[in-house]
Amino acid sequence: MYGNRSNGKKHGDVFTSPDIVKYMLDMSEYTSDRDLSSITVIEPSCGEGEFVLEIISRLSQSAGKYKFSLNEAIKRCLVCFDIDKVKIEKCIHKIHTFNPTIELGEDIFRHEDFLLADVKKADLIIGNPPYVRQEQIPECKKETYRHLFFTFKHRADLYIPFFEKSLSLLRPNGKHCFICSNRWLKNQYGYNLRNMISSSFDLQVIVNLEKVNPFQEEVIAYPAISLISNKPAGNSFKYIDIESLNSLTLPHEFDGEHKMPHNGDWSDTFNVVSNHLKLTSIEDLGFKIGIGVATGADKIFIGKHLINEVEEELLLPILTSRDIRNNNLKWGGNYLFNPFDEDGNIIDLSMYPKARAYMELHKERLQSRHVSQKNPSYWYRTIDKIYKPLLSQPKILLPDISANNQIMIDAGHFYPHHNLYYITGGDIDNLKILSAFLMSDFIVSQLSRLANNMNGGYPRWQSQYIKKLKIPDIYAINASDSKTLISFYDAKNLSGINSVVNQIVA
Repeated sequence: MYGNRSNGKKHGDVFTSPDIVKYMLDMSEYTSDRDLSSITVIEPSCGEGEFVLEIISRLSQSAGKYKFSLNEAIKRCLVCFDIDKVKIEKCIHKIHTFNPTIELGEDIFRHEDFLLADVKKADLIIGNPPYVRQEQIPECKKETYRHLFFTFKHRADLYIPFFEKSLSLLRPNGKHCFICSNRWLKNQYGYNLRNMISSSFDLQVIVNLEKVNPFQEEVIAYPAISLISNKPAGNSFKYIDIESLNSLTLPHEFDGEHKMPHNGDWSDTFNVVSNHLKLTSIEDLGFKIGIGVATGADKIFIGKHLINEVEEELLLPILTSRDIRNNNLKWGGNYLFNPFDEDGNIIDLSMYPKARAYMELHKERLQSRHVSQKNPSYWYRTIDKIYKPLLSQPKILLPDISANNQIMIDAGHFYPHHNLYYITGGDIDNLKILSAFLMSDFIVSQLSRLANNMNGGYPRWQSQYIKKLKIPDIYAINASDSKTLISFYDAKNLSGINSVVNQIVA
């Protein structure tokens, strides 16, 4: 249904390692030393059976200890779903290889879409829901899922409605344990799911596995395990950050707890310094956070060629993320065509013959944009309004995803592109001090908790996260520390910056 990945395997097929399966069942207290004869279990996406096989193995051991019929317990307690009949057949084969005497009734394995199936409630719902991005989901399915699941919004991956459906099927005090991408914990498309969980369920544990690989193949998945109970929401949950698979820690062995918010915004939960009384936000210090211009047709509005195509007074030198590499800022020579006058009004194109001739060449392409269809008379405008005074303002420049350690400052020579966030306010020295803080481990560690890191561990500098960062009042820092931070910034001395910042926030 979802197509193939670059390695030939299907989208959605990322199978869990046996050790992680055992760990998750241990977390859920589905252990063979208990009487498991009446604990009903659903596996919503069984794949080739890693979870199912371990569940049956534990059920078999429990049957031997508590003297109940294994076959009757399987028929009574276990239901497994998958949309791929071949996988179900492989799963059944593994079970019969494990124990040829096991009898599997017709209702145990269901070749259906779990999200559309009629399912009875259960005591434990556990598994690894499909890893399928929004783009790979067939349009007809997306429409159906949007209608059925209020959490399936924005660009949500398929595992989001799997959460919603399976949580709704828990019996009182039932447990839900999934391993999947951790993106839902912080990004926009996880908001409704976070709100649902924090208001109606008890989130007990998050085990972050971002730094390890818990699967049977190498994939970029940013995984985490969540354990949720169907009981009134608590005021805290445990968060375990796993550095290696050898250091897997069961929740009862771990003391660290995070405050449980009772809404969809969990950003302060992951930012451990958010309640520090001596800290404030960047905006509260009077700085402005913004994002550069989106044109809707960069190849037409941006380029070196424009210097020969349109009137010079309509051109602004523009910086893109490509101009900020290897801890240096080097302008690529590109210009932005600015269709706005000094007062922010759309120019009369007939007053600029060169620009008019150039834009007419691209009129058909420009008219196809949504912004042009809203106002056909101004088909030659950019999506975002361009504010020429921003060009001359000193500004911190932050690429959305950056491998740079140095935060760059434009003294007031360039206009920022849409792939750059910027911070304005104060003079150059103020911006250097603020940049030094943004470069420090103190801020980078905050950002890694607030935002989803990209492959390689690079932070995401997005305004929604920048606004939530907590910093000292840079205007209250003593003159000696301010001067030292500026000199370390100019020297690109990151260790020096960290030393001074640590003293200030201690």
